[in-house]
Amino acid sequence: MASALRNVKVPPNSASLEEARLRVFDFFRTACRSLPTVMEIYNLDDVVPVSQLRSSVASQIRKNTHVTNPKVIDMLLFKGFEELHNVVNHSKQRHHIIGQYVVGQQGQVPDSASKDPAISPFLKNFYTTNYF
Repeated sequence: MASALRNVKVPPNSASLEEARLRVFDFFRTACRSLPTVMEIYNLDDVVPVSQLRSSVASQIRKNTHVTNPKVIDMLLFKGFEELHNVVNHSKQRHHIIGQYVVGQQGQVPDSASKDPAISPFLKNFYTTNYF
């Protein structure tokens, strides 16, 4: 176990905000380059295009644009690389990826099945008389 811990290298902290910014761009580039592999691993071709996954990654990064502390940015990058590593190494299942990166942005997927818009009189009466 000690030998395994010796091999783990933690990247050095960013010295400035500009260096952290360049690391964020490098992370985005790395994530975008791995998206075709992710699409192939999780068979997402029928669900979402690569461009939508790319915009999902970009929106995840943009959520933290207000952070100006380089140490916090490095911590967020570490978490991002860890998430990317887990996704690429197939540590998640397909429904995790779909729920987190495809449906997570839009809320819920609209139901394509047609439903009967008419409510029965029983249900109307039930809804008006019972509180839930």
